[in-house]
This record gives sequence, C-alpha cells and structure tokens, in this order.
Amino acid sequence: MDIITLPDFLMEEDTTPVRLFHYQTTTNHMRVKINLTNHTFSFLLEGEKELISDNEVVSVRDSHFIVMKSGHCMMTERLSAENQNYESMLLFFSRTAMLDFIQKHQIVVPHASPAKIVQAFPYDDFTASFVRSLVDVFKLPLQTQAKLLPVKFEEIMLYLCEHIGTDFLRFLTIGSDDQTSRFIQVVENNKFEKLSLQELAFLSNMSVSTFKREFRKHFRESPSKWFQDQRLTYSAFLLRDKALRPTDIFEDVGYENLSNFINAFKRKYGVTPKQYQTK
Repeated sequence: MDIITLPDFLMEEDTTPVRLFHYQTTTNHMRVKINLTNHTFSFLLEGEKELISDNEVVSVRDSHFIVMKSGHCMMTERLSAENQNYESMLLFFSRTAMLDFIQKHQIVVPHASPAKIVQAFPYDDFTASFVRSLVDVFKLPLQTQAKLLPVKFEEIMLYLCEHIGTDFLRFLTIGSDDQTSRFIQVVENNKFEKLSLQELAFLSNMSVSTFKREFRKHFRESPSKWFQDQRLTYSAFLLRDKALRPTDIFEDVGYENLSNFINAFKRKYGVTPKQYQTK
C-alpha cells in the first residue's frame, strides 16, 4: 500500500469530530507514507515511533506522547525489545473540534510559535492516568464512546493548556504554508536524511516529476547533485572544525558505507577525508 489515510484506514468513515482507536501490532513498520485527515494525539504505550514531516524528524519511546497536525508525514513503528509489541491509543480530532474548544474557553492562541507538524511531550502522572482511561473508554459500546470522547478531548486539551501553556495550539490552528514554502522546507530540513526522491516528493505533496521540476527551478541543479554537495560540504565542516573521524560521520551525511563516502569526498575536494584534515 503506497499511502495510508488515517483515521479511515483504521475504522469506518464517519463524521464524528473526535474518534479513538486502540492500535496494536507485532510487526515493525518502516517509513510508511501517512495522510492524516484529522489532527491526532498518539499516546504511545509500548515500542518506539519516528515521524518525518516537512520540517523535522521526531523520535519517541513510550515515555512520550505526540500531537500531530493533519497532513503528510512518514511514520516508523518499532516493536519494544521486551515484548516485541507496539501499542498506542490514537485520539483523532477534527479542526472544527479544536476551534470549538478554543472558542468555548476563550483561549488566546500565540502568533509567534513555530509552524510545526508534530510535537512531543513527556508523560506525567495526569497524562499517564488519562491514557489509561482511554483504554477503558475504547472497551465501551460505540454509542457510549461517541458521548464520552468529546469530554475526554476537552479534558486533555484543558490540562495541556494549563500545564504547558497554549503555544502548542498555534501549529494546529494555522493553515498550511503555500506549496513553494513547504517544498523548500522539505528540502532544507531533510538534506541529511536518507530519503528517496519519492519520499521527499510525498512530504512536499507533489508528484516526483513536479518535485524534480521545482527543484531545478529553485536550486539550479539536479536533486542528486545538490544533496551530495550539501552532505559533502557538511562532512568537510565535521572533519575540519569538529575533528571527527571519517568512520564517525559517513552514515550521518547519508552514505551507506565508508568507501563510497571517501570516493565522493575525493572527487569534490581532490583529497581523501584524512588528507583534508591534515592540510
């Protein structure tokens, strides 16, 4: 499956503003392309989650939960080492539900917060207890869930606003950046990640052909050449200014093995990484 649309992939499509799903798997999932049609709380119970968005990479274990904005992202789910299991409670909520909450409680949303796609927060006693209550709610009949979930959504939102402030609401309320800005964000913020053109195009909400065309228009060269040049420039900085060894950095700058890194570095700079350090 190329793209998974959530929450529709997990449950029957409906129009309720707040939905809940108890998700479990015993299979690792790597860089799955996700289209979120609702904002989402992902309360991790077991395992590890990594999310790649247009402007950052967020990795968490089961000591944290995540708030995700609707849109495109790539998701990795890793099983826990102890039980070989992955488990989370997913609380989906519509933009309407969020705006109704803000209006009801007359919350002032800051204007200076960064436009993120995902934010992670550590569990405390309250949020851990809240998640346990969601597990119990999910066991109830659907009609009862439909009555309780708006109350549970309001509960967690009120607590977060009181406990951490209202900054986190900013990234949920602003509209998506224009496509050009989003495209540049994807390129600049993922230039050291090992992402394929298909994955970069997905995060940019473009076809691969459109992504390539936009890339040449904005960066004046092919994606492969630009990314390689950026990674090699960064590797030169790490070698010279940070005094790191080639074996320490080749994976971090996007190379699968040391030999390929050395050969590419020598083509660009005329010397090997070790020779560059001693020049």
